[in-house]
Order: sequence, then C-alpha cells, then structure tokens
Amino acid sequence: MAQDGGFTFLADSADDNKRLDVVITAHITDCSRAFAASLISSRKIRVDGRHKKPGYRVKLGDKIQGYIPAPQKIDYQPEPIPLDIMYEDEHLIVVNKQAGLVVHPAPGHYSGTLVNAVLYHCPDLAGIGGEIRPGIVHRLDKNTSGTMVVAKNAASHENLSNQFKSRKILKKYLTLVYGDVTADNGIIQQPVGRHPIDRKRMSTRTRKGREAETRWRIRERLPGFALLEVNLKTGRTHQIRVHCASMNHPIVGDPLYRPKKLLINLGKIFSSIPSQVIPHLQHVPRQMLHAWRLGFTHPETGEFMTFESPIPKDMKEVMNTLRGAT
Repeated sequence: MAQDGGFTFLADSADDNKRLDVVITAHITDCSRAFAASLISSRKIRVDGRHKKPGYRVKLGDKIQGYIPAPQKIDYQPEPIPLDIMYEDEHLIVVNKQAGLVVHPAPGHYSGTLVNAVLYHCPDLAGIGGEIRPGIVHRLDKNTSGTMVVAKNAASHENLSNQFKSRKILKKYLTLVYGDVTADNGIIQQPVGRHPIDRKRMSTRTRKGREAETRWRIRERLPGFALLEVNLKTGRTHQIRVHCASMNHPIVGDPLYRPKKLLINLGKIFSSIPSQVIPHLQHVPRQMLHAWRLGFTHPETGEFMTFESPIPKDMKEVMNTLRGAT
C-alpha cells in the first residue's frame, strides 16, 4: 500500500471468486472485513475503475484500486487510570477490570472508562475501523469485576469478535446468590430481552427475547447462600443476573434484579439466612459477580490462552462474613 493510503493490485488465483471485502482484508494490513465493506460502500475502492458492492465476486486479473484514509483520533482522551494488566503484547491486552469501572464511553460516562485507560496505557494502538481506539470485543457491567481482553489492531479485533460470535470463547464467572440452592448443578435456557415495562432492565419475560444459555454448578454452600461457578454459552446483556433471578436466587448486592422488598424481608424470604449477617447485607456495595476465567485463541499465534482473575477483596469480605456465621 502506498504511503498516502492509496493502493493498486491485480487479483490473483487466490482471490478468484472471493468476495471483494474478503480480498481487501487479505491484501491490506490491519483492515477488517467490516471496515473494508464500509470503504467499498462509500466508493473508496473500485474494480477496473467501477464501484462494486462488498459481496462482488472478484475475478482473476481484476484491477483493484482504492484509498484507505489515515486513522482518525477519537474524542476520548487517554487517562492515567490504574489497570491490573494480566497480559499484553502487540496484538491485545488482558486486564482484570475493577468493579466500578465503565467499559466504554457513553452518555454520562465520557471519561473515566476502560477505553480511556487503555488509550493511556497503550500508546501503540493501531487503527480499528478508521479510528485510533481500543478494540472492545466484549463488555462487563460497571459493577462486575474480572477478566477482559481488548484488541490493539483491526486484525485482532475482527478475529476475537468472530470467536465471541461463534461461541468459541471460554467464559466462566463466580457469583454469590441468595437462598439454599438444592441441586448441585443446572442449565438455564430462557430467552433474554428488554423488560416489557422497565426499559432499564432485561427479562426472561420479554416480547423479543434472544436465545440464552447459562450453565452453573455449586462451588460452595453457605447458610442461606451459594457460591456458583457459571459457564456462559451465550453473552446477552445482564444474562447471569437475569437468569439467577429467574430461578429465585438473585445475586447478592444486585439492586436491579432482586425483589424490591428483599432486604426488608430477607429473614422471611430466606429463612435459613443467619440473623447476625442480615445487617451486613444491607451494605454490600455491588452485585457479587466476578468474571473469573476467560479463554480464547490468540489471533496471531493460534495458541489457546486462559486467564483467571482472583476473587476481589470486597467479594471475599462478604463471603468471609457468611462463613463466620456457620
């Protein structure tokens, strides 16, 4: 590719009968298929001087010309927010996200996010989708802690995104729930979508739910509580929180999905909870949900890598209080 972003090449036998957007990604470094498709649709790429669609089937000898605009800096500012970095190379970074940290800038959170932190800690970021930004391929709720992977360039972003979409990612969580869970393990298969009345919540009782599967097993039993190891097969918004609530075992500290009067009537609703721990539960700062283990195939080396984030201090303290009541 020319220094100014312009390029010209002739389609060879390896390109014959492949989609134009796929051919572009094969020839142009750090150009994802989605970005290639947007460039083709915006008429920045031509075939034999003519504009084509992203799905055009390339023919041997086609002359493909185009222009890749230089990556633009986004408005989000780098901020020296502390990060617990578990692994980093030129392709990606794995972090143990602390509770309270929003992943991506949005209305009300334009600064102080994981994106702002990664922009500061990774000044070598390459362009993704025409912008110099971290490649967010999955998210955790603000008050959920644990393991996250972030792509540093377009090729890694597309590869990891595809792994998430095709459910090739290992995602295991630890969560503390109310109640005596009688079974040792189980599978919850209920669709998750927007709550029909409260648009801030998700629900299994929804008009347009998407397939969702959560597998769980008991890690530890405590009086009136259980520590669950959860294996996500899908990744819907608030999936674990919704599914745990749906089986009448809401997550400790979750203000959104527990019954409204749960804390007031805790001893009546869950009679096995020791009375001496009830005052402590009034002050649990967040939902006790932790993204414990994440496994994925490295987009460059092909190696399957697994990372574990230790249980955070606040969650340990709650569990130790419950253990002390035995």
